[in-house]
Amino acid sequence: MSDLPSSPPDVRRLLELARSDRPQAERALAELSLEQQVSTVCDAPLATRARLLELLPHPEDVIPALPEAELCFTARAVGLADASWILEHATPEQVVACLDLDAWRGLEADRGTALEWLTAIANAGEATLLRAAQALDPELLVLILASRTQVVQKPNDDEGWEPPVGGQTLEGQFYLTAVQPNDDLAPILRMLNVLFRKDYWLYFRLLQGMCWELESDLEEWSLRWRTGRLEDLGFPAWDQAFRIYAFIRPERRADLLPQPNALDLGLDTGVPARVPEFGPAEGPLARAVSELEESERHAFFQAFMVMANKIAVADRMPLGDAETLPGAVEKASLVIGRGLEHVARENDVTLGDALRRQTLERLFQVGANLDPETSGPSEPSS
Repeated sequence: MSDLPSSPPDVRRLLELARSDRPQAERALAELSLEQQVSTVCDAPLATRARLLELLPHPEDVIPALPEAELCFTARAVGLADASWILEHATPEQVVACLDLDAWRGLEADRGTALEWLTAIANAGEATLLRAAQALDPELLVLILASRTQVVQKPNDDEGWEPPVGGQTLEGQFYLTAVQPNDDLAPILRMLNVLFRKDYWLYFRLLQGMCWELESDLEEWSLRWRTGRLEDLGFPAWDQAFRIYAFIRPERRADLLPQPNALDLGLDTGVPARVPEFGPAEGPLARAVSELEESERHAFFQAFMVMANKIAVADRMPLGDAETLPGAVEKASLVIGRGLEHVARENDVTLGDALRRQTLERLFQVGANLDPETSGPSEPSS
């Protein structure tokens, strides 16, 4: 995810101006650079983002520049049934990220939610639907389609064969019926019709997959592709993230690194340097950060967001929910702060020095070990 520029315009003032003088608000936004427009949208409350996008002179330029998670949050806040005009301008990569973030519950694809996204995409027009279908993993598409549709392929050597009752076909070879009698197949048939006309080989691949591929194989490959992409967005694989809850023997919990280099990451993690508030100003973590140099603070914020992402994955929080990051940030602040106080007290050093001489992951592990009942892994959201 790309960094967002600082000092965005006053979003509240712009929205208030739009109520009294919409043309003036539109002119104010038009004077901003593309980067400032993106920052303004991302800083706006989710409930107001649709109104703000409508004020932009060229939303088709701003929407593709939104960070993937912000686009997902925005579409969800608008409501997928009303978000087609936003998804029409989204890039294929953004659409894939939206499903990666929002259409999974833990390690399993949420096929109902994924179908909601596909329906919204289909409502954005054939071109948008075709781009999305070609970008999404075929294994995931097969899982989504098979959750609502059964497919029977006409045999080549059975002259007496009869198609299933109520079966619908586009080409006389594959016949589709609803899994449940009341299932609405219209969105699925619309997508398949577009693929049949525009990308027959993908159409054929999906119908063949629904007939012959094992569900377990489809699930495994879908999860594998998603895991790799989420790592690019800063979310580690679950088994790696869950290491933050590793047990540490009591006599090792106060260990410090020999040199104060815990904040020297040596690389740019790609997560935004500007993060939500990470705790009360009087809390141990905030006090420790206040002792850092400016360059150390930048490295701290990078490392802190990495930890927040690890918590979100380890606790199987819904990554497409805008409240997940603040919740992970709050937990990171409290648990790291507890570990930081323990390490500083046991070594008789300042909080800032302890922060310099131990990694945030280790400090979180210490804090979680000190109070496992309140700081352990959360139950997955239903």
